[in-house]
Amino acid sequence: MTPLKRARIAKKWTLADVSARLSQFGDTIDSGNLSRVERGVQRASTTLAENLSRVFDNEITEIHILYPERFDSSTEAVA
Repeated sequence: MTPLKRARIAKKWTLADVSARLSQFGDTIDSGNLSRVERGVQRASTTLAENLSRVFDNEITEIHILYPERFDSSTEAVA
């Protein structure tokens, strides 16, 4: 699961909720494209990544959004 999806689920937000919050920062993305970004199928622009970070109060960084494969929970070592 990508950091973006983990952050959204932790806040109990829908994709539509995130899209609506993004519009407050002047960025628009539909739920379908946001889902693809969240799953790592589509890359976010740097502007979108910055605004998503702002939507989540910097709980995730642009790097988490731009390079989700670096933070994939399914490949993290278990202690």
